Amino acid sequence: MISGVHVLLYSTNPDADRAFFRDVLNFPSIDIGHSWMIFGLPPAEAAVHPADGATSPSPDHHLMQSHVYLMCDDLQEVMATLATHKVACTAVHEERWGRRTTVTLPSGGGIGLYQPSHPTALKLGGR
Repeated sequence: MISGVHVLLYSTNPDADRAFFRDVLNFPSIDIGHSWMIFGLPPAEAAVHPADGATSPSPDHHLMQSHVYLMCDDLQEVMATLATHKVACTAVHEERWGRRTTVTLPSGGGIGLYQPSHPTALKLGGR
């Protein structure tokens, strides 16, 4: 039985992005040594989308391409909170599945943020 999901985010400035997850998003964390942080995440859900030409960071096995979106109930409220930390977000885009933006991390990378307009699987749990 699957016991959890571990999300890998590759960063050009991991210390700054770890501080963002800890201090701005307030995700709980553990330090497993040498300032290597693992963050507890809110409930999650997964969807499988069609891909064309997905790439893998590892030459010895093929990994599916993936995107990470944080979910929220009120996109404008979360964006306003992020702005108090001087965190930039892209313009809001209205999609058939919800409202979305991209949050710019300290490293310059981005992570998705969206307010779904569809039913979610968040309360279903993994079992």
